[in-house]
Amino acid sequence: MSEEAGRSSQMARKAMATPLLEREQEYELARRWSEARDETALHALIHAHMRLALSIARRFRNYGLPMSDLVQEGHIGLMEAAARFETTREVRFSTYATWWIRAAIQDYVLRNWSIVRGGTSSGQKALFFNLRRVRARLELANGSALAPTREELHSSIAAKLGVSVREVARMDARLNIPDLSLNAPVAAGEEDGAERMDQLVAPDPLPDEEASREIDGERRRRWLIGALRGLNEREFRIIKARRLTDESETLEVLGARLGISKERVRQIESRAIEKLRFALTNGPDVPRGAFTA
Repeated sequence: MSEEAGRSSQMARKAMATPLLEREQEYELARRWSEARDETALHALIHAHMRLALSIARRFRNYGLPMSDLVQEGHIGLMEAAARFETTREVRFSTYATWWIRAAIQDYVLRNWSIVRGGTSSGQKALFFNLRRVRARLELANGSALAPTREELHSSIAAKLGVSVREVARMDARLNIPDLSLNAPVAAGEEDGAERMDQLVAPDPLPDEEASREIDGERRRRWLIGALRGLNEREFRIIKARRLTDESETLEVLGARLGISKERVRQIESRAIEKLRFALTNGPDVPRGAFTA
């Protein structure tokens, strides 16, 4: 017997050995804890209902989590129920505690079933815990007829649980695809010693590509600076105001500042652009004044 199985068996024997409480006993223990914070009463109340926590925990044993942990979470739910229970309610403590035990265990399953966190809304919880059951029921109902397609099944489940078809499809994939470690070896027959992580494509460029990009960028920057030096002062001012700022100035504004018409500004800008294009096309070694229109 494994250590986990031994712990689970021991917890089960301890829970089953604790006698059940009559309604009056249950009420009295809850009252003593609620009004006087009698820890002895709390201890007795909790232990008397551990078999309830065990019973509910067993419903979640197919999620691959340790049974002892599920029972411990049920114990936490019991503690929460005891802290919130009001003796004035016309309800048994066991009935009230059932909701808190189930909620605590469900939260634990959602947190630990997969390393990928899923939604925690009430709709997502209902989908997670009811998808398999509803799918099995729908497949059984269609057993004598033509088997439904995956899309038809998702649509039926979505209508049954009150969620979108897209949510059903995503949850179905999540439940049917197990977590895989990136450090797990690749399939047999492939490269020895290789891990799944080695097959991931990095979004960043390779070091030689990055170096080449920086070198080319620096080279283009020097070419542009050299080409701009080939402009006269007025051409440079116009190009700078029109092309090298986040908010370019209009022809009218530049014309007013330089004392010329906006048409003349346009002509100078066009000539400056031709100069720059010629310099950048022919490389950085073009001598000043080599451009002729």
